[in-house]
Amino acid sequence: MNRLEATRRLLKHLSDEIVVANLGNASRDLWTACDRPQNYYSLGTMGMPSSIGLGLALAQPQRKVVVLDGDGSLLMNLGSLATIGIVAPSNLVHVVWDNEQFQLTGGQTTHTGKGVNLAQIARGAGIPRVAEPRDEGEFEAIMVEALGGNGPWFVLAKIAPSPTSANIPTDPILLKHSFMRGIGTL
Repeated sequence: MNRLEATRRLLKHLSDEIVVANLGNASRDLWTACDRPQNYYSLGTMGMPSSIGLGLALAQPQRKVVVLDGDGSLLMNLGSLATIGIVAPSNLVHVVWDNEQFQLTGGQTTHTGKGVNLAQIARGAGIPRVAEPRDEGEFEAIMVEALGGNGPWFVLAKIAPSPTSANIPTDPILLKHSFMRGIGTL
């Protein structure tokens, strides 16, 4: 599966949902596909998108929150899955782009490339809706279901390694103010 294409397919179905993107390629693809004020680009916060998304889901229970995470990032904060399973926010959709590598730092193999299955860990953490789409079409169908129903959801999307050359602004004040306006807190 291609991450940018899957991101584009997801964005077709969004209106005012909050999207939290992992640092690096997930943020760059989101920016490339559709920069919008409801996007939170979690630059410099490897391991934290799942926790940031959980916090936003709890703070904004009337809105869906979609997290676009990476396998290496989630592996740094597996405890967040247990908290998500226990708290069970019905408005949270956690997508993990799994290319089995730390792509930004040289392509080193992550634990998922050695057999660790994040979907099984999510199930074991008590997350009730876990999906493993095989292609962009199945991913889009799952996302439509997740956006229209109750969660929490965990979607493990195996992707091909695909770096992006897109650059996004890295001014934290600019990004913060844009996001705060987008969710109505500024």
